[in-house]
Amino acid sequence: MPCTIPGRSIAFFDVDETLITIKSLLRFLTYHFDNDGADPDHAVQAKESLLRQLAAGAPREVLNRSYYRSFRGSCPQELARSGRHWFDSEVARGGLFHAPVQRRLESHRAAGRGIVLVSGSFFPCLGPIAEHVNAHQVLCTSTHTEAGVLTGEITDPVIGDEKAVRANRLMRSLGIRPIDCFAYGDDASDLPLLRAVGNPVVVGNDPVLQAWGRRYGWGALPGVSTVPVPTG
Repeated sequence: MPCTIPGRSIAFFDVDETLITIKSLLRFLTYHFDNDGADPDHAVQAKESLLRQLAAGAPREVLNRSYYRSFRGSCPQELARSGRHWFDSEVARGGLFHAPVQRRLESHRAAGRGIVLVSGSFFPCLGPIAEHVNAHQVLCTSTHTEAGVLTGEITDPVIGDEKAVRANRLMRSLGIRPIDCFAYGDDASDLPLLRAVGNPVVVGNDPVLQAWGRRYGWGALPGVSTVPVPTG
């Protein structure tokens, strides 16, 4: 993207298991190497490595960096094309978008607010999603390239505090007051983003977010696990 933010308010949306019902990174990894990539075994090995790190208690920032190293040597144009194919396959499967959050997004857009997606995912996954929901901007993880291919390295993954950093930077640049803005998230790592605005909304039952929500009277929406999702 980006495009002009309308009005004097922004609604920020986490993506995975907030706006959509799945973890986009893992699903895209499998799709890319099974369909548009050259080595399906590479996806299996990459996922096994990520799961081992997760079981060992690795923080999200470490897992995120490990994930992007799986794409070392990939061509950005190929990933963009694969992302479009992946998105189309998920839409065809059914149940990609989390209906309570999607309805809220549509109401914010109808009210003239800016729609901004904030995610640790990268643009090959997020671009088609943003286009589908008519988002005005995407704040996401950027990948490094050299000689036309990905190096596997990233800077400042958009996780935890970095989500709030990016959101605050955008609000300041536009002269928009945080008190007038909204944010939606499902995981404790979204807490900095929710705290950065005047109207935070907890999606689902994460105990950390629920505790903050109860204490400060935040909004709430049902989570992915509590809403039936068609399997198609």
